[in-house]
Amino acid sequence: MSREIELAPPRLGPADALLIVDVQNDFCPGGALSVPQGDEVVPVLNEWIRAATKSGARIVVSRDWHPPDHCSFQERGGPWPRHCVQQTRGAEFHPALQLPPQAQIVSKGTKANADDYSAFKGTGLAQELKRAEIARVWIGGLALDYCVRATVLDALAAGFQAHLIADATRAVKLHGDDEQRTLDELSAAGCAIEKGRHAS
Repeated sequence: MSREIELAPPRLGPADALLIVDVQNDFCPGGALSVPQGDEVVPVLNEWIRAATKSGARIVVSRDWHPPDHCSFQERGGPWPRHCVQQTRGAEFHPALQLPPQAQIVSKGTKANADDYSAFKGTGLAQELKRAEIARVWIGGLALDYCVRATVLDALAAGFQAHLIADATRAVKLHGDDEQRTLDELSAAGCAIEKGRHAS
């Protein structure tokens, strides 16, 4: 059973990081690998971005940044259609996502023969956040059952307190129970599932 928390908005501070995962055009409606209602995360995340900016919390934004011959693409035997190819519109962040100038961009999946779902894998992000004395990571974005899931698990493995902003993520749901199964898995791993909580 998921450990759901419904409390007042969190007090973010310099020891917090807001980590926004892959809110890119190709993962939103009309994109090459669209997540159902994926664009609905944008206004929620914009609220959290404003809160993080106001409080001095760190803002990190990950993106799939694939070469044209990436191993995850179906033409190379991978599971996914071609998506988030470097320097294309599909790889751009959703135009309504209000990223401030200080937001740090982390690119993943940049090598043709390596598929990286997690924002932490091969990016040096964990070490960088630890050097900045970040203790808590608040995570939202796309998609819950793939890149968000992997990012949360890696955050926990690196020793961070991980909080999933449930209102700020959507699942692909290739199988009907993927969303709940993922929430249960993340909760069991030690992630706090934040439902009904909005930043202010």
